[in-house]
Amino acid sequence: MKRPVDSSHRPSRLSIFLRRQRRLLRPLLVLLALAGLVAAGVLAFRHFGSDPRFAPLRNRIINMLPLRITEIDVTGCVLTSEAALQQALGVRTGDFILGFSMRTARQRIDALPFVDHSVVERHLPHTIIIHLFERRPFAVWQNHGHFMLIDREGNQVRDQGMTGKDAEAFMQLPLVVGPDANTAAAALIDELSAQPEVRAHVVAAARVGQRRWNLTLRNGTTVMLPEGQEVAALKRLAQMQQSIRILDRPVIAIDMRLPDRLIIRENPPAPPNDGDRDRGDTPPQAAPTGDQAPAAPWLIPETGPIRRRA
Repeated sequence: MKRPVDSSHRPSRLSIFLRRQRRLLRPLLVLLALAGLVAAGVLAFRHFGSDPRFAPLRNRIINMLPLRITEIDVTGCVLTSEAALQQALGVRTGDFILGFSMRTARQRIDALPFVDHSVVERHLPHTIIIHLFERRPFAVWQNHGHFMLIDREGNQVRDQGMTGKDAEAFMQLPLVVGPDANTAAAALIDELSAQPEVRAHVVAAARVGQRRWNLTLRNGTTVMLPEGQEVAALKRLAQMQQSIRILDRPVIAIDMRLPDRLIIRENPPAPPNDGDRDRGDTPPQAAPTGDQAPAAPWLIPETGPIRRRA
């Protein structure tokens, strides 16, 4: 015989549902509690960070956090100095890797001289990678008394001035002078590079009538190259330098504009004084004057190329 069931002790549908969902509700409540604690911590941290009285405590908390920068990799860095790049980045090894803005760092790096654009990447847990794309200067162009850096195509390269902090980046660049010299410089400089015996003596190249070039040597001598025959003239000049050291002689000009002859204009001999005549000394040759050499204060003695980190 079955006993009657007391319906008053039967559990409700809500209680049955809650019992079944208890395993899911407990983690959800714990997660909500943790989120509330994190939000409260962020608000408190911002409050403490804005108050200078809590600055030491804030620094200690940041130093206790993981994810520290241990490596900064840079590629494409040739003309940009390491100090300028470090200052523009705004962080260094040992700093909190999440404590800087990649967008702000990229904007500051792009504003550096010679930098066309850059890519800044943050690779967790501890690496920052910087890719520099520099607009490298090819020569210095003087036109109507103004100096500017140009690239191989003759376009102007941004800089902070010929006497600025980055002046050492182009101290060894060739100087080209005159209208149209910027766009015609690449061909001449390539031809000079093929004749290193001649290139070592050249400090400037002046464009004449937008047709041909005059080279100015370190001793003040002017070499007049023929129009459209620069390659043959430079080869001939290199051969004479090897045989008779013509580029080392104190002459005023070497005219190579005629294909079948070479005209050399020498310095006039200085008149001897009475003392020299009595001693029978040979009158010295007049040295080139300072007016013959171009004003190029950024040129330095040839001690090798300036080293830059690649």
